Amino acid sequence: MDQHCHPATINDLIDRSCARFGPKPAVGIAHEPPLSYTEFHRRLLLVATILKECGIKKGDRVAILAENSPQWGLAYFGIVRLGAVAVPILPDFPENDVKHILSEAETQVLFTTQRQLEKLYELGGCKLRNIITLDDACDKNRLLPCEAFTDFLARAEALATPKPAPLKEEDLASIIYTSGTSGHSKAVMLSHRNFICNVRSTRGILTSPAEEIADWTFLSILPMSHAYEFTTSFLLPLSEGARIVYAGKTPTPSILEKICRAEQPTIMCMVPMVMEKIYKKRIQPAINQNPLLRTAIRLPVVGKAIHRKIGRRLREFFGGHLKLVAIGGAALNLEVEKFLNAAEFPYLCGYGLTEASPLVSAGPWGDRSVAIGSSGKPVQDVEVRITHVNPETGLGEIEVRGPNVMRGYYKNEVTTREVLDQDGWLATGDLGYLDAHNNLFIEGRSKSVIVLSHGENIYPETIEEKINTSAMVIESLVTEQNDRLVARVYLDYERVDEETKGMSQQRKLEFIGTLLHRIQQEVNAQLPRYSQLHQTIERQAPFIKTATQKIKRYLYTTGQED
Repeated sequence: MDQHCHPATINDLIDRSCARFGPKPAVGIAHEPPLSYTEFHRRLLLVATILKECGIKKGDRVAILAENSPQWGLAYFGIVRLGAVAVPILPDFPENDVKHILSEAETQVLFTTQRQLEKLYELGGCKLRNIITLDDACDKNRLLPCEAFTDFLARAEALATPKPAPLKEEDLASIIYTSGTSGHSKAVMLSHRNFICNVRSTRGILTSPAEEIADWTFLSILPMSHAYEFTTSFLLPLSEGARIVYAGKTPTPSILEKICRAEQPTIMCMVPMVMEKIYKKRIQPAINQNPLLRTAIRLPVVGKAIHRKIGRRLREFFGGHLKLVAIGGAALNLEVEKFLNAAEFPYLCGYGLTEASPLVSAGPWGDRSVAIGSSGKPVQDVEVRITHVNPETGLGEIEVRGPNVMRGYYKNEVTTREVLDQDGWLATGDLGYLDAHNNLFIEGRSKSVIVLSHGENIYPETIEEKINTSAMVIESLVTEQNDRLVARVYLDYERVDEETKGMSQQRKLEFIGTLLHRIQQEVNAQLPRYSQLHQTIERQAPFIKTATQKIKRYLYTTGQED
């Protein structure tokens, strides 16, 4: 995207791309033929035509509660075409949250799918004019008046196509309900300018020329309802004429490998959990089960060659044409990042939040001064500062300013004023620091800090990272109980079953107890005495997490869960 002649609105973005890249493939499901830019544009105009026929006008709210698909994107562009406001809802939101969002946002039309219909039976005060199923599903229970997307589009063929609504950069494009780790969801208001500027900033971390990116394939595996995926793997590739492929399934390592072999992606955006699973399930066992390899990989020269060979195989796992994996949404385990770096695997880490549309820092790609363990450097047009610095730790609260920062929280001026000051600085609630090369390091949430009676600040995320390094651990959470630190650990029960095969139930329980004790000892050996774990207990179910796989900490520190 030419920064001197960039589009002012999301409508401008898609119009320009479809005019420029017409016959090129735009979007599609893995293993299925894609829609071209020309056909994509034709269909989004049909969506806008029928929405206008349904009475939707500028400023009205229209919701999308659906899994990723080309139809999701058609619905979004059709909504904003009229100057209406899209309300994307994460498909894993529970029924009560969905009802709350539809009611509070006063949505008039809803795009959804078969998997989501049961959440809509008791809508209460919601007054939906139309429910359209993007997968052409019908309500088998006949409780909802649904219209299939195919029929919805067919109705538009005989109608005149409406002109795009006259929009300004500051006009509202989306209201996105976050699923935060530190409290209940907030409704973030993001303008066309917010998104367009953040697309340009995201483009700035890539060093390839526009002509090359136009031939790239973006594999989309995260929910489009989340700002991270929406900006980096939807708007960005469409602005550059690239192809988007939707996984269509939960991206387990085996499914991901098959999709990548067929679609040969050039770039992917993912959360750390995906890469950490591949590392723990595929790479770590191969090294640990071979004593010779385990010894050789520690040798300077030989180890470097082995890491490179593993890196080449990992690129083959992703289809063999991979240029970059962008990792964000949560902190990447340091051990995994050190491995990726040693393997010369093409990755970069970033940091953002919905209130910033979302990207704040990343890479840039190819910059050798980007430090391992950091979230890269602030992106183009975005300022970052550290305030209220603790003189002992050097950590302070991260604040952000730029054209990507939200307009505020919907119907919540009090909370907006708490985080957004008169000069445009957004208080993120995250703690961190900037190093001498302007790399941003994230050390945790200010609301997560544990202060014990001896007065020391404990950052639980730092301890959790050490726990999660164990091959037998999937995830963990450190909390305070009676002025002591307690770790809840969710183990990899596939590995546990392998290790305890043939054992009685009692011996299996003893194995788990010994394992937890060993993990606690190994972690405490790496910690100062004041931050050591007093107890490590087993958790037998996964923690409840956000869309980017961060644990919703507040549920476990306020007693709302467990």
